[in-house]
Amino acid sequence: MKRINCRKCEYYYVTWEASKPHGCKAYGFKSVQIPSMVVLNSSGAECSLFKEKQVRK
Repeated sequence: MKRINCRKCEYYYVTWEASKPHGCKAYGFKSVQIPSMVVLNSSGAECSLFKEKQVRK
């Protein structure tokens, strides 16, 4: 199973909350853990909404 890197996802963002520094716009939550780990632990399945960021040139 390949691990999803949320930092390369279009929906990932860093919050201003020290207690919940990671956010996911697709699922609409903030967390202490990387969002893909929260999704895996809560549903037992890989994140199905991962969308790789487009690199600006």
